Amino acid sequence: MAKINLLPWRAERRERRKREFFTHLGLAAVAAIVLVLLWGFWMSLRIENQNSRNTYLKDQIAQLDAKITEIKNLQKVKDQLLARKRIVEKLQSSRSQMVHLFDQIVKTIPAGARLTSLKQQGDKLTLNGVAQSNATVADYMRSIEASPWMGQATLVKTENVHTDSNTPYEFELVVTLRTPKNDGSGGTPAPGSSASSPAPSASVTSLPAQTATAMAPAAATTAATSAAPKASPKPVAGTSKGGARP
Repeated sequence: MAKINLLPWRAERRERRKREFFTHLGLAAVAAIVLVLLWGFWMSLRIENQNSRNTYLKDQIAQLDAKITEIKNLQKVKDQLLARKRIVEKLQSSRSQMVHLFDQIVKTIPAGARLTSLKQQGDKLTLNGVAQSNATVADYMRSIEASPWMGQATLVKTENVHTDSNTPYEFELVVTLRTPKNDGSGGTPAPGSSASSPAPSASVTSLPAQTATAMAPAAATTAATSAAPKASPKPVAGTSKGGARP
């Protein structure tokens, strides 16, 4: 006998499909929520990792800034030390300059002139003095320019003050100082100069009357006396019988 189902099967199938749809929808929602949570956890890990890297970079940058500041301070100290070194080297190279300079002042001044004052400022030497004539001043300038320790001499002024003395001309010279190339800090001093006896040069700085004029002949006489060989005494002829002493 055939079975006839009179129940509303279409409604049951519709209800079943509906339940399956909601079940699949719930599973999809749960999967989506899980995926979102996993994505958020992964992104938080990346953010934390990046923050730690940023913190490390900031610490390294701070250390580098401290090192840069230290390097700048060391550079300043280095520049100061180099400046001191240059000053010491300059003083070392010119330590014998004043001795030679005073010696050359004594040697170059002619007999008809004398100095009244001198002033040094850097590599410039200002000489003030009196002379017998303009020709004496010109001779003095030529002697200065021929000196190995003094260079070009510039005449600032020369005038006749009409005094009753034998040196009526007042002059002012500006001399550029220099150092010979063959002269070092431990080298041989220039001929005719002595680094151990600066007494003649020291007397020029006091600048009394007739100082420079009197020093030039005295220095020349001293040099000639020390350079001239001593004459051997002649043997005295002995007296003989009947002879006379020559």
